[in-house]
Amino acid sequence: MQRPASEGHADCVTARPDSGPATDATVRVLARACVDAVHAVGGFAGGIYLRSEAEGPLLLAVVTGLPRQLFRPWWRMHMNRPYPVAEAYRSGQSVHLPDAEAAMRRFPQLMAGLPFPFGSLYEPVMAGAQRFGVLFVLRPATPGASVDAADRERLRAAANGLAEGLAALSAAGEPVLWTDDPVGVPPPDTAQGAREAVERLTLAVLSMDREGRVRYVNRAAADLLGVGAPELRGRVLWQAVPWLGQPAYEDHFRGVFMSGEPVRFPARLGRQPDAGWVEVDLYPSVDGVTVTIDAAEPPAYAPGSVVRPGAGLGLGSPADRASALYRPVALAIALTEAVTARQVSAVVTQELLPAFGGRQLAIYLLSERHLHLAWETGFPQGFLDRFDGVALDVRLPGVETLTTGRPMFFESMEHLAAAYPGIPLDAHVGARAFLPLIASGRPVGSCILGFDAPRGFSPEERTVLTALAGLIAQALERAQRYDSEAALARGLQAALLPHRLPVHENVETVARYLPGTQGMDVGGDWYDVVETIDGLLALVIGDVQGHGVAAAATMGQLRSAVRAFTLAGSAPDQVVAGTNRLLIDLDPGQFASCCYVLLDPVSGRARAARAGHPQPLLRHADGRAEVMELPGGVVLGIDAGATYPVTDLRLAPGSVLALYTDGLVEEAGTDIDVGVERLRAALAAARPSPLTEMADRLIGGAGGSADRPDDIALLLACRTGDGRASASS
Repeated sequence: MQRPASEGHADCVTARPDSGPATDATVRVLARACVDAVHAVGGFAGGIYLRSEAEGPLLLAVVTGLPRQLFRPWWRMHMNRPYPVAEAYRSGQSVHLPDAEAAMRRFPQLMAGLPFPFGSLYEPVMAGAQRFGVLFVLRPATPGASVDAADRERLRAAANGLAEGLAALSAAGEPVLWTDDPVGVPPPDTAQGAREAVERLTLAVLSMDREGRVRYVNRAAADLLGVGAPELRGRVLWQAVPWLGQPAYEDHFRGVFMSGEPVRFPARLGRQPDAGWVEVDLYPSVDGVTVTIDAAEPPAYAPGSVVRPGAGLGLGSPADRASALYRPVALAIALTEAVTARQVSAVVTQELLPAFGGRQLAIYLLSERHLHLAWETGFPQGFLDRFDGVALDVRLPGVETLTTGRPMFFESMEHLAAAYPGIPLDAHVGARAFLPLIASGRPVGSCILGFDAPRGFSPEERTVLTALAGLIAQALERAQRYDSEAALARGLQAALLPHRLPVHENVETVARYLPGTQGMDVGGDWYDVVETIDGLLALVIGDVQGHGVAAAATMGQLRSAVRAFTLAGSAPDQVVAGTNRLLIDLDPGQFASCCYVLLDPVSGRARAARAGHPQPLLRHADGRAEVMELPGGVVLGIDAGATYPVTDLRLAPGSVLALYTDGLVEEAGTDIDVGVERLRAALAAARPSPLTEMADRLIGGAGGSADRPDDIALLLACRTGDGRASASS
C-alpha cells in the first residue's frame, strides 16, 4: 500500500510499507479517529497505539501533528513500563495530564525524554472484552487546572467510536494488530494564501506543517539556504537542509512541536568549521511552525558537536540517534524502580535493545570467580548453556571484557570468529558488543548485545553503551544485595510462623502464606492454630502494620502472646484484650488487626472475637458461602481500654471457615468489598476436598501476580465430623 501525502484530507496518510497485517480499511479508521479526537479536545497532535503480534509491546500506529522521525524513541511502548500510554492500556482507565508538573509527578520517565510544557490525554480503546490499544492527544498545558469534564467525555466518545470501528473490522476478518512504522496523518491545511508581504522581506522565512514538511519558502530563505523553493517544498526541513538536522538541534525542534512556545537557537550555516552563524527562530501554532533565519554573531560557547558532529550512534538517521541519546536518562530512571536482578534484566531488555536495534541480550553475573548466566533473550534455546559457569581464566570475550574492564565491539561475526578461533557462534551473520559490568570498581558481570546484521559502532555509540553498562552494573549490584537481604528476611519470617499445624480427628486445618513482592522487606502477617488442654482449637490470624524486620518481630511477639493467653484458658475477648494491652506496652504507635476463633471440634460450637480485621468467610456443606458479620473492636495497639465483643458460631460438618489477611482481597483503586466478594465467590465455587487444593485455588489468583504490594495469609478450617484424622499442610 502506497499513499502520497496530501493536504487537507485526514483520510490521506503518509506512505507506509506494505508489510504489516493492518489493511487500508484499518488505517482509514485509525486516521479519521486520530484527527477527529485532536480537533475535539483542542489538541495540536495525537496518535493511536495498537497491540502488536508480539506479547508486551504496543506500537504507534498513526500519528498526526508531529514529525514522526523526531519521535522515534516513542514508537514502541512496552505495556509494563511506567508511561501513561502503558498505564491506560493496562488499567483500562483514562490518564489525564494537564501540564508538565502533573506528568513529572506521575511519569518522570516520560518527562525525562520530553521535558517540555504540554498537556496530554490518554484513553484506552476497548470494546467489551476486546482491548485494542490507546488513543492519545497532546495539547497546550493548562497549569493549575484539571482537564474539564466536557473534554474527558469528548475523548472518551472518540475512543468508543474508534473501538466500535475496530471491533467491526475484527468481526469482518480484518486484522487490527500493528507491525509497521507509524503512519503520518497530515492535519487539515488552513494556511491562507496572501504571502506577497513576506516575499518583500530580506529576512529568511519558511513555514512547516505539523509533520515538519516545508509548505512555503520566501525568496530570501531560498537564497540563504542555496536550495530552490520547489526543491524545498514538501520535504522535511531538517532533511532538506542537513546542517539543521544535527543532534544538537533536534531537541529544539521537538520542543517547539510539543510545548507550543517559541524557540530560538544559534546554528552554523553549514557543516564546515568556518561557516558563519545564524539565529534560528521557531514560532509554533496549531497549524504548523514558522521558521525565520537571520545572520548572527558567534555564540560565546559553541559545542564541539555543533562544529564537528560525530558519526552519530551508527543507526543512520538523526531520529535514531535521538533515541539512544535519551536512553541513558530513561534507563537510569527505570533502573531505580527495579528491585531484583530479574527486574533489572527485564528493564535492560525493554529499554536498551530497542534503542540500538539489538535482537539478543545476555547478562552474566560473577560468583566465586565464575560467570553464571542470569538472563538471556533472542539467542537459540540452550546455546548459552555451554558458557554458564565459566571460570575467569577461560579465553572468551564475555570473560575478557570483565577481567580487562574494556568493552569489546565486533562489527561482524567474521571479526568475532577471527579474534577467538574456534568459539561457538549462534549465527553466521550479525555483530556483537561485549560490555563489562563494573560498579564502583567492583566486577559484577558482563553483558552481551547481539545484532542480526553487521554494523559499525561509532565513538558516540561506544561511549553511550559503556556508560549504560555502568548503570546496569550498579543496579545489578544493588539487586544482588536485595536478593541476599530478602532471602535472610524471609527466612526470619518463615521461622516465626508455625512449622506445622495440629492434627485433629474432627477438624482439618490448612494454611498458606505468600510474602509481598514489592519493596525490600517482609511483612507482619501471621496465622496460628493452638490446641488447648481441654481439646479446643484456637484459630488465629493477624496482620501487623507495616513491613520489615520490626513488623516481623512484633508479629512474633503477638503470636506468642496469643498462644500464651490461649493456653492459660482465657476467653476469646480476654485473649484479644490482653494482646492489645501487651502491644501498647511493647511498641507504642504500632498497631495490628486480629481475628480469633475458639472452636470445639466435637460439637462445632465456636466463639469469635475480632479486632479491626477483615470479616471471615463461611462455606456451608451445601456449597453456599457467606461473609460473616462479626461485631468487633478497634485494631490492637490503639486503646488500652478497648473491649472486644464475642460472637457465638457453629460449624456444621462439612463447612469450611476461611480466615485471611487483607493482602488477599485488596487491590489498588478497587474497594475492598469487591475483593471480599470475589473471594467469597471463589470459596463457593471451589471443591471442599481436599482442603489443600481449595487453599491453593483461593490463593492462586493473588499468588500468580507478578507484583504483590502486601503479604497474604490464609487459614482454612474444615469440620469433618466423622472422626477421620487429616494431615495438615
